[in-house]
Amino acid sequence: MKTRFSILSLLLIPILFSQCKPAGENNTTLPKLGNWHVDEKTVDGKVVQDTVYHKIADFSFTNQDGETIDNASVNGKVYVADFFFTTCPTICPIMKKEMIRVYEKFGNNPNFKILSHTIDPKHDTEEVLKDYAQKLGIENAKTWNFLTGEAEKIYEIGQTSYMTTAMEDQNEAGGFLHSGAFLLIDQKGHIRGVYDGTKSDQVDQLIKDIPKILGE
Repeated sequence: MKTRFSILSLLLIPILFSQCKPAGENNTTLPKLGNWHVDEKTVDGKVVQDTVYHKIADFSFTNQDGETIDNASVNGKVYVADFFFTTCPTICPIMKKEMIRVYEKFGNNPNFKILSHTIDPKHDTEEVLKDYAQKLGIENAKTWNFLTGEAEKIYEIGQTSYMTTAMEDQNEAGGFLHSGAFLLIDQKGHIRGVYDGTKSDQVDQLIKDIPKILGE
């Protein structure tokens, strides 16, 4: 028997930013965000309830060093995910400037990763991403992975797993539409926080929140 419940959906990230404070601002323990449900099963004659939380779906992309990055690459690690493209004329430069702050704070922690997904994989090849990373001062992919892959797979995981905007849109500057969200993911693939990567105060909060789940 399965009983379903739902909490605030993250499908409308701009609304989330405007109406909610960053995760963790007033709470020591960060919530697990997204839809969830309760499974009921009988074990030794007793009904046992198990809460099943939203998780990042299976994925497999390629980073700037030509390495395959998938769920196993981040299993047991805390990571921050975002979506961008190298020729972005609007918010991406601000986002990367803010993400560098996160990288400088946690880049030496072996249990922490950053996954930046390009939404323009046709242009953003491994070589382009490598050059882009080096211009940001990121010499290797030990911590910060700039990912490319099949466009539809990137859009799908962005919108259905990370629940953020990531798509091609010729009406937008640069030809693509994406949010400025930084998403904090825990060791089991649960979303634990959503932050506006274009706002320093929200990235400050992200930096404060990361240690809260590093020790879980």
